[in-house]
Amino acid sequence: MFTADSNRQTVAEFVTIEQLVPPDHLLRRIDTAVDFSFINEICRPYYSADNGRPAIEPEIVFRALLIGYLFGIRSERRLVSEIAVNVAYRWFLRLSLTDPVFDASVIWQNRRRRFAGTDVAQRIFDGIVIQAIDAGLVSGEVLFTDSTHLKANANGRRHTEDHVSASVADYLADLDADIDADRAAHGKKPFDRDETKPSPERRIKRSVTDPDAGFMHRDGKPKGFFFLDHTTVDTRVGIITDVFVTPGNVTDAEPYLDRLTTQIDKFGFEVAAVGIDAGYNTFPVCKGLDALGIEAAVGRRRAGHPKGVWGKHRFDYDRDADVYRCPQGAVLAYATTDRNGYRSYRAARSRCQGCPKIALCLTPAQRERTIRRHVWEDAKDRCLDFTRSDIGSRIYARRRETVERSFADAKELHGLRYCRMRGIERVSEQCLLTAAAQNIKKLAFALT
Repeated sequence: MFTADSNRQTVAEFVTIEQLVPPDHLLRRIDTAVDFSFINEICRPYYSADNGRPAIEPEIVFRALLIGYLFGIRSERRLVSEIAVNVAYRWFLRLSLTDPVFDASVIWQNRRRRFAGTDVAQRIFDGIVIQAIDAGLVSGEVLFTDSTHLKANANGRRHTEDHVSASVADYLADLDADIDADRAAHGKKPFDRDETKPSPERRIKRSVTDPDAGFMHRDGKPKGFFFLDHTTVDTRVGIITDVFVTPGNVTDAEPYLDRLTTQIDKFGFEVAAVGIDAGYNTFPVCKGLDALGIEAAVGRRRAGHPKGVWGKHRFDYDRDADVYRCPQGAVLAYATTDRNGYRSYRAARSRCQGCPKIALCLTPAQRERTIRRHVWEDAKDRCLDFTRSDIGSRIYARRRETVERSFADAKELHGLRYCRMRGIERVSEQCLLTAAAQNIKKLAFALT
């Protein structure tokens, strides 16, 4: 006989919240593997010790935020409502079955008032990395770096046209010194440089909705206002060791060396090699890595040359004689070094005009072949030689399994496909706490 029990949910039961959380639940593993008590010490200076109403413990606030990032809950209002009905979330936040849940405004008012302009999110992320280092999950010997674009929380049609001063790269002083030394070695005078000359200006699109976002226009990428999340991952188990956010119109290579040295100084890494894609394959990056004594497995950049004409790779460079030789044996001798650091090597016009392969070497407008070589090109050649080696090729292949996989997980599982907030400070918080959540999961599975 079929009967319906309408009183099933009105029965009083004596249970503890500890009984209701499965022993293999992710939050149980995290609570066992990770010590969150350091968060209170980081935040203590931003609270009054003897004045005002009792505050929600900062460790609890950030535990709640990490629940949102762990389970891809993008709305903080929804996060609070989920905490109210999810027994595992309550257990992780040290709430009983009947304790009231704090209002969502606690989170955003702390962000807007108490923690605005501070490095709390960065220090929490660093604290998780230090725990991973102490657990032996980070080696610091091989690091992989890449960037991914995040769609800004901005209207792409509302923007202004601004003129800004072009940024002056930190390496320019070193480059100028090497250019002058190279010209002196070839018997040429150094360049006269006007130190008072104003920086050149460039025109950019600036979003009205989020002025910190940058207008990105790259081949193979969406066009619009974006931020870039520059992430570094360690090779051992894929722990993220650094997160740095820039506007979308900043190149990948621009912040790279500074962030690498920041990690070395902060965590004491002894980096032996790095894996980076073609966006980082620039002369300043290769020169900087060479100066640090770090090998680099880098992606190749295609050299631009007219279709049907021999590229630079067909010409052999003789370092001892400081000349290039073409496939027909002609010598291209040094001519000059320009202000941008490029040496010019030219073949004799008479030799080129009588060459049987002239159609494969020169365009109709050219009379002799010229090859350019940067004063820092030796450093780039060493990077390419390492990339072609067995260990270099393995490191470069490993890059896709580490940093690119971390981006895929962040976007598919942790809600990092677009920016939830506006301003580079709040976008940085989102990226740092997302990476912290990813690291926490790795710690939990590795240590439990």
